[in-house]
Amino acid sequence: MSWTFGDMKVIFVVAVLTVAAGSIVKDDFKDYLISKEPLVNLDAKTKEICILKLLNHILQPTMYEDIREIAREFVLEDNMDKFLKVEVVKDFISLYKLGLLPRGEVFVNTNEKHLREAISVFRVLYFAKDFDTFIKTACWLRERINSGMFVYCLHVAVVHRTDCNGVVLPAPYEIYPFLFVDSHIIRKVHMLKMTKGWLDPILKDYYGITIKDNNLVIVDWRKGVRHALTENDRLSYFTEDIDLSTYLYNMHVNYPSWMTDDIYNVNKERRGEVMAYMTTQLLARNRLERLTWGMCDVKPLNWEKPIKEGVWPKIMLHTGDEMPVRMNNVDFNNEENIRIRHVVDDIDHMIRHAILTGRLTMRDGTMLTLKKPEDFETLARLVLGGIGLKHDDAKVMNLVILLRKMLSYGTYNNNKYTYVPTALDMYRTCLRDPVYWKLMKRITEYFIMYKNLLPRYTREDLSFPGVKVEHIETDKLVTFMDEFDLDITNSVYLDQSEMQKHRSDMVFVARMRRLNHHPFKVSIEINSDKATDAVVRVFLGPKYDCMGRLIELNDKRFDMVEIDSFVYKLDTGKNTIVRNSQEMHGVIEQRPWTRTMWQRASDSTGSGVTNIDSWWYKSRIGFPHRLLLPLGHVGGMSLQLFVIVTPIRLGQVLPTVDLDTMKSRKMCPWTTCVDTMPLGFPFDRYIDERVFYNSNIKFFDVKVFNKDLTNNNVVKDVDTSDMVMRRDDLTFLDKDLLVRRSYRDVMLTSAENMSHM
Repeated sequence: MSWTFGDMKVIFVVAVLTVAAGSIVKDDFKDYLISKEPLVNLDAKTKEICILKLLNHILQPTMYEDIREIAREFVLEDNMDKFLKVEVVKDFISLYKLGLLPRGEVFVNTNEKHLREAISVFRVLYFAKDFDTFIKTACWLRERINSGMFVYCLHVAVVHRTDCNGVVLPAPYEIYPFLFVDSHIIRKVHMLKMTKGWLDPILKDYYGITIKDNNLVIVDWRKGVRHALTENDRLSYFTEDIDLSTYLYNMHVNYPSWMTDDIYNVNKERRGEVMAYMTTQLLARNRLERLTWGMCDVKPLNWEKPIKEGVWPKIMLHTGDEMPVRMNNVDFNNEENIRIRHVVDDIDHMIRHAILTGRLTMRDGTMLTLKKPEDFETLARLVLGGIGLKHDDAKVMNLVILLRKMLSYGTYNNNKYTYVPTALDMYRTCLRDPVYWKLMKRITEYFIMYKNLLPRYTREDLSFPGVKVEHIETDKLVTFMDEFDLDITNSVYLDQSEMQKHRSDMVFVARMRRLNHHPFKVSIEINSDKATDAVVRVFLGPKYDCMGRLIELNDKRFDMVEIDSFVYKLDTGKNTIVRNSQEMHGVIEQRPWTRTMWQRASDSTGSGVTNIDSWWYKSRIGFPHRLLLPLGHVGGMSLQLFVIVTPIRLGQVLPTVDLDTMKSRKMCPWTTCVDTMPLGFPFDRYIDERVFYNSNIKFFDVKVFNKDLTNNNVVKDVDTSDMVMRRDDLTFLDKDLLVRRSYRDVMLTSAENMSHM
């Protein structure tokens, strides 16, 4: 079933209207109660309802009596026989009795102490013998452990348990909006919740707050604090995009660095290579966005010098603490992190020496080889985590976490339970910090260094005899800033009457502006002298650098963004392949509101969305379709499309890859399920231009146009008859600001009245 952007917009509108009717979130869900009797033969829809109930209003005790009853009556110690590994239950119980992260504190999955406890919780969920034991254990945990830790562990468990296939998890920005939504929005929503929607009309108008008759509250995200610490803040629409942060978070949920044991079958997957390629692709995508503004590439992190770029996260945690601001020109070399600095320097030297010598001896005497193309998986796990020093007890050499810890500017108490994390500490907020991009640039240097030592691709590796790419054509590529309504009701606390009704009396929505583009098609004409299966890879990359100079091939190979890759059966003669941007591999349309998921899952008629094997699986790791193209220019930004068509190669370059394991988990980013060529081929190694250009390869110049919506940028559902446009110089994208003509008159009248008192 194919979904379009227009279809999803209709769904959102229907969702809002259904909220108004009060029928999306039913009061009881009596047909889907989590039974105390064994749950067998449940379909994905019913399982999804159970998990949605566990995640609803996670900061408060559950509002559902069936979950509370199971949490009271289910005794973990008395059900150890229902787990595949008894020792994991015993380990958790001993840790639980000693004391876990207190409820109410902020869970940070890059914190060593938090992560050690979270892994123990995950094991209990993962090793439950069946879904019945799994869901009852989850109910027990829901009422007892830290909410953030519970959400993280439940997410990882659902993704990796085979009996949860087809279950669609809510978007993390709806479960816990605090890490995605600016603090001024959260504060306004809390104010409206406290006053039940009553507010000074002038303030309500100025803040862009609209309250519908059905208690649907809309807060305009634009009407907030404006900031510009550095030129990097020009990219805030990209680096603070909620779907991009969700993508990064979901990738780490699917490929946790601490999951290192063969028991999870993770050694049969290309998890290290996938995470390494994801890092290089994010950097390449960021590079395109920077070129839009004439900014040069991100420089690798150099911790010998002060960090020039500051960051203002604008994030308020549920505890009321604000993520700390880091000003410009901060020196990270201090007494607090000198110990970590020494460890990082030693590991950095060790990894570089291992790459140059081709081997590394671990503490237990294990010899790791780093010589062949397939050994890149070992290097990626070594750098990003995943090489276990002892079994799978989270003792991994995770250089990235160490770097984050060293660079954290909130070092005081960062190993304790009660500390305020920085934006760099959390996967859902780290993209906001320019230092994270520098850190990733530094990490990719290891990968570049290793790949440069591998043999260059030969003409036989690159060519496809008898196949020629004749022509490439695209629709006009047009971007714009559109509006999106984000349900943030889970950021407020329900009172007793609302808890009894299982829903909030008011639905709170943040109206944000975000980068989007019109759907487009890429047409590829291929001539083949035989019928054969082929792998088609499509990249989008820069043509000119930040100074307007033409970029050479080897200078831009790590700036090429892989926007599509697929298998195609070529016929003899002319083949015309048309790829719609919305159907490109690994991209996902806008996630539905969780309220829409409630409706779909509880639809007893079966008329809801049921095609879980296609669109719904992408929701776990799909890259946002909206962000395929950079912002571009009004007059057009020059880029290049690149297409390469190659035969399907199995066991030639990466013979250790198990494609069946990747397919069984339905996790196939890029070509991980169809081909064993390295991710990023043919740009992952240094290119010999004498053998690179073949008939199966073609570049094509394109331009990305930005649609100027200055005259159409009108806030929805607002009477603009008495409003005028005024230039807003405090933001980089918003050229206008709607201001009522009567503002000045109202304020003058108020001042005159005050003067006569």
